[in-house]
Amino acid sequence: MFQKILIANRGEIALRVIRTCKEMGIKTVAVYSLADQDSLHVRFADEAVCIGPAASSESYLNIPRIIAACEITNADAVHPGYGFLSENAAFSKVCEENGIKFIGASPEMINAMGDKASAKATMIEAGVPCVPGEGGILEDIDHAKKEAKKIGYPVMMKATAGGGGKGMRIIWEESELKDAWDSARQEAKAAFGNDGMYMEKFIEDPRHIEIQVAGDRYGNACHLSERDCSIQRRHQKLVEETPSPFMTDKLRKAMGKASVKAVKAIKYEGVGTIEYLVDKHRNFYFMEMNTRIQVEHTITEEVINYDLIKEQIKLAAGEKITGKEYFPKLHAIQCRINAEDPFSDFRPCPGKITEYHSPGGHGIRLDTHVYAGYVIPPFYDSMISKLITVAQTREEAITKMERALEEYYIEGVKTTIPFHQQLMKNKDFKDGNFTTKFMDNFELKPVK
Repeated sequence: MFQKILIANRGEIALRVIRTCKEMGIKTVAVYSLADQDSLHVRFADEAVCIGPAASSESYLNIPRIIAACEITNADAVHPGYGFLSENAAFSKVCEENGIKFIGASPEMINAMGDKASAKATMIEAGVPCVPGEGGILEDIDHAKKEAKKIGYPVMMKATAGGGGKGMRIIWEESELKDAWDSARQEAKAAFGNDGMYMEKFIEDPRHIEIQVAGDRYGNACHLSERDCSIQRRHQKLVEETPSPFMTDKLRKAMGKASVKAVKAIKYEGVGTIEYLVDKHRNFYFMEMNTRIQVEHTITEEVINYDLIKEQIKLAAGEKITGKEYFPKLHAIQCRINAEDPFSDFRPCPGKITEYHSPGGHGIRLDTHVYAGYVIPPFYDSMISKLITVAQTREEAITKMERALEEYYIEGVKTTIPFHQQLMKNKDFKDGNFTTKFMDNFELKPVK
C-alpha cells in the first residue's frame, strides 16, 4: 500500500480524497494555487505545497510543478480527482516515468478511451451497442455530407477530443451542415487544440444514464449499477440519482452486462464510468467512458455503502477487486450546489461567503470545502458543494432533499439552491418524467 499520496486537485474532491487516505493510514500532500491557500483541503492535508498563481495553466495543470511537489515530499502516488489532469495521458506517463503511481488509467487506456472516435470503434468490436454512425474522423465537408446521408438526419457532429458540450452541433438537414462544420471545428480547435470531428445519429429526447464500473489488473471486472444524469443544462449535469426512475430490471441487467464486457475487453484497471444515451424505447447506446472518479460517485457510495475512492486506491496498489455486481435497494439523489445566479442565466457568482449553515440529519451527506468567511475564487469551476440524500424510496429521498435544501443557508454569494428547491417540487421531476431536454422547458419562478 502507498505511504503518501499527493492529491493533484482542489476543492471538495481534494478534501474527499484526503479523508479516505486518513482512514487508510496513508499520509497526504495537498497542492494549491495562491487563490486556494485558505481552502480546507490545504488545512487538513498532512503537508501542503504551493504550486503557482491562480491560473490553472500555471498551477493545477502544470505537470512539472506537480511532479516537483511529489519529489520534495516523497509522495509515492498521485490521485488526480476529476477534471484538470485526471484524464491526461501525458501526466499519467510522466508519473510512470518518475516512479510515481498514477491512481487512474494508464496512458494507453486514457488515449484509447479519451479519443471518442477510437473509443466507439473499440466498443463496437467488444459488442457494446453504439449510436449509429461510422465513428471515424471526418476528412472534409464532402465526407461529412456523405456520412450524414448514410446515417440519416438528424445527426450530431462531435469533436473527437471533446467534452462539456464543446465542438458539438445538431444538424437537422443538409443546408445546416456547412455552418455547423466550420463553427464546431473552430470551437474544438480553440478548446482542445484538436479540430477532428466525427458524426453519429442524433438520439432525440434521450436519457443520460451511466454505469459505474471497476476492473483490476487480474482481469476481474464488475458494475455497481447505474446513475441517471439526465437533468443537465448545456451538457453540464445539475442533478444525479440512483437508481434511475426510467430503469427496468431487464434494462439494468443488459446495461450492466454490456459494461462489464467493455471493461474486460479493454483490460481496464481502476474505477471508471461508462456513459450511455437511452432512447424512449429503452435502447441504449455507448457514448463515452470516463477513466476517472466521477463528481457523482457519491450517490453510488450511499446506496452500496462502500467507499469508491478507497477501491480506487486499493486497485492502483495491485489488490483484487472487492466490489460485486449490485442492484440498488436504496435511493440516492445529488444536487450540485454552484456559486451561480439561477435567475440570471446561471451566471457565476464568485465572492466571500459571509454566513454559512449546512444541513444535517439522517440520510444527509454534504461534500464541500467552503465555510463562513471563505472566498470563492473566480478562476475555477463554480461548484462549491454536493448535497446528497439517501432513503428507502425515491419519494422519501426527494422529500429529504427538500428539507435539506431549506436548511442549507449560504449568504454573500448567489447559489443554485433556489433552483434545486423548485426542481424538487416540479411534478414532472417527481414523476420521473424527464429527459436530457428537461431544462429546455423548465421555468424558474422568481422568489418573492
